[in-house]
Amino acid sequence: MRLLFVEDDAKIVTFVVNGLKQAGFAVDHAQDGRQGLDMLLTAGYDAAIVDIMLPRMDGISMVAQARAQQVKTPIIFLSARQNVSDRIRGLEAGADDYLVKPFAFAELVARLQALLRRVSGVIEPVSLKYRGFEMDVIKHRLLFNDERVELQPREFALLEYLMRHPDRIISKTMIMDHVWDYSFDPTTNVVEACVSRLRKKLFDQTGQKVIKTVKGIGYVLETPI
Repeated sequence: MRLLFVEDDAKIVTFVVNGLKQAGFAVDHAQDGRQGLDMLLTAGYDAAIVDIMLPRMDGISMVAQARAQQVKTPIIFLSARQNVSDRIRGLEAGADDYLVKPFAFAELVARLQALLRRVSGVIEPVSLKYRGFEMDVIKHRLLFNDERVELQPREFALLEYLMRHPDRIISKTMIMDHVWDYSFDPTTNVVEACVSRLRKKLFDQTGQKVIKTVKGIGYVLETPI
C-alpha cells in the first residue's frame, strides 16, 4: 500500500514515516499543502494522512481542492484541534476520518486499515496462508509449520504482497509501486536483493525455491511446499 503523508513537523514526520514503513507501507512525504496537493493530483495513492495546520496551504483547503478535482483517495486528517466544529469542518471538506493529536501510532494504523477496507468495499484477510506458511498481517508475524520465521519489514511487505496474489506473476514495477516509496531509485537492484534474501529465508524453512523468477517479467509464488 502506498501512502501520502503531509506534515511539516519534522519530529512527527520521522516518527510516523518510520512507523508506517515498519508496518509495511510505502510512504511519500510532503512538507506543505501545495506540495501535498500536487502529489495527490499526480500520483495514485491508496490513502493520505494530512495535517490541518500546514504552510503555504492549510490541510482543509488542500483536501477541498483535491476533492473538487475528483481525487477519490481516502484521507485522514491529523490535528491538535479537538473541537467538534473543527472535526466537522475537516469532514465536510472531504476527509474520511479525523484523528486528534497526540495520538497512539497503533490507532493510526488501525484507522488506516479500517478505512482502506471500507473504501475498497473488500475486506482483505488479516491472516494469509500459503502451503505451510501462515502470516498474521496485524501482528507482523510469519509462521511455517507453527515455527516463527523472522523477516525484515520490507521482506514482510514483499511476501504479504506475493501471498495476496498466489500463482500470479508480479512484476518488478508492481513490487516497487507497492513496497517502496518514490525516493527509491528504480535503477538499483534493491528489489532483486530483497527477493534473494526472502527466498533464502523461505528455502531455509522448506528446502524448496518458493519464489520463482519469471525471466524478464517478475516473480511468482507457485512452487508446492
